[in-house]
Amino acid sequence: MNKKWWHRSVVYQIYPRSFYDSNGDGIGDLRGVIEKLDYLSDLGIDVIWLSPVFRSPNVDNGYDISDYRSIMEEFGTLKDMEELLDKANQKNIKILMDLVANHTSDEHQWFMESRKSKDNPYRGYYIWRDAVDGKEPNDLGSAFSGSAWEWDEITGQYYLHLFSKKQPDLNWENPKVRQEVYDFMNFWIEKGIGGFRMDVIELIGKEVDKKITNNGPMLHPYIKEMNLNTFGNKDLLTVGECWGATPEIAKQYSNSDGSELSMVFQFEHISLDQIPGKDKWDLKVLDLVDLKRVLSKWQTCLDNNGWNSLFWNNHDLPRIVSRWGNDQEYRVESAKMLATLLHGMKGTPYIYQGEELGMTNVRFSDISDYKDIETLNMYLQRLNQGYSHEEIMESIYARGRDNARTPMQWSDELNGGFSAGTPWIAVNPNYKNINAKNQVNDENSVFTHYKKLIRLRRENDVVVYGDFELLFPEDENIFAYTRTLGQYKLVVICNFYGKKVSYELPYELTGEKAWELSNYDEPQENLLRPYEGIMYLLA
Repeated sequence: MNKKWWHRSVVYQIYPRSFYDSNGDGIGDLRGVIEKLDYLSDLGIDVIWLSPVFRSPNVDNGYDISDYRSIMEEFGTLKDMEELLDKANQKNIKILMDLVANHTSDEHQWFMESRKSKDNPYRGYYIWRDAVDGKEPNDLGSAFSGSAWEWDEITGQYYLHLFSKKQPDLNWENPKVRQEVYDFMNFWIEKGIGGFRMDVIELIGKEVDKKITNNGPMLHPYIKEMNLNTFGNKDLLTVGECWGATPEIAKQYSNSDGSELSMVFQFEHISLDQIPGKDKWDLKVLDLVDLKRVLSKWQTCLDNNGWNSLFWNNHDLPRIVSRWGNDQEYRVESAKMLATLLHGMKGTPYIYQGEELGMTNVRFSDISDYKDIETLNMYLQRLNQGYSHEEIMESIYARGRDNARTPMQWSDELNGGFSAGTPWIAVNPNYKNINAKNQVNDENSVFTHYKKLIRLRRENDVVVYGDFELLFPEDENIFAYTRTLGQYKLVVICNFYGKKVSYELPYELTGEKAWELSNYDEPQENLLRPYEGIMYLLA
């Protein structure tokens, strides 16, 4: 495998609206990110993935872009963005921009022109179809509920939106569209960014008349063309969001010839607590054996022909300590265990803001306290389907996207130290106990545990490139594995639940202080305490 700088890197995702508010308007901003660069440098991360900061009406919190070369006013200015790039670079931190190339805002100039007439030069920038028997062209659905087709009175046709009707899909079959995308990508590359996170990139090859959305036949040719026209010879990190990826598809994206992307986000493990064939809101208990099977598959099937991303959280997912840990009695222990389990694997780890503090899901009592369009649409849809308010709220508490979007908890002061004004969304009430100020100088904190994990990856090739082998594949309580490189072996042993369990390794761990990291004190022989996670590093 050709070694790349991102193999050893750790990425930190910032959701700017909720990170830090520098001017008291209740909304996080770019100057807030600049002010917290020392915190991120202390944590030890190498890359910031910045969720969209482009100009946007904010229907979908920035994922509806109206101008790709301008900054959303509430976040700051282009000059602020350039200053962030410069100051991050001084701390050896690279910035990934969030590329939203499947769709734009309906307030983008291209779409406003497109809907003026059927012969407008921009008409072909979007996907328009005639009605069929007086109805939608087909039964494609929107990820945000309802049909993916919206009737436009002005020109008497439907346009496609796989997300909100305010987010019309671009027509990637049009070479002019592709060139427009490459042009604004190069605009940001020339500003000195470190790469792109590519939102729902697997949708750009869609064939809507055949009802093909994910992984269409032109997907990989389009990405190869993008690579050649933009980042291909720039040594940038590129990661694609690919909900439908399999290991074979992931190898295409991240193949070693460098013709496509650095890596993808795959979500197979994230879907394991969802009832098969149902919506993400329909939950079942996680089966640990299934989780081990899926994560092990992704560790081994890519071989040296691709590269993994490692993550538990992002801006669309619930907080992992509430989801698969214990966010009450064993919050600290389970947050550290889940971090240990993930960061010992092969791939590039991603930390979502607040994960390094063990931040938890939130339980707002009133639906009006939620801001996420997906959540609000689902609430109304399920009410109409006969679900009770209480049933719907339990699903939101477990899986709603606003769990990840409550403000970063910096201190025990007003609003968690996030803003001197009224936050755009309420702060989780537990900020007085869970916050950065309490943790940055505490040797036993979740924050310090993440610092140690990041340092281990930076200093040990076995953590970066070691071969993976799963231990105890059928054990219903323990997730354990080894990573081996030459004479070095990393052993990771985690108790996934809240009761003590005994175990016996297939070989002896010898040598004084062989254990490298634990979320308790010194490990006990052949016994794991609740949510205990241990790393041994052996030569």
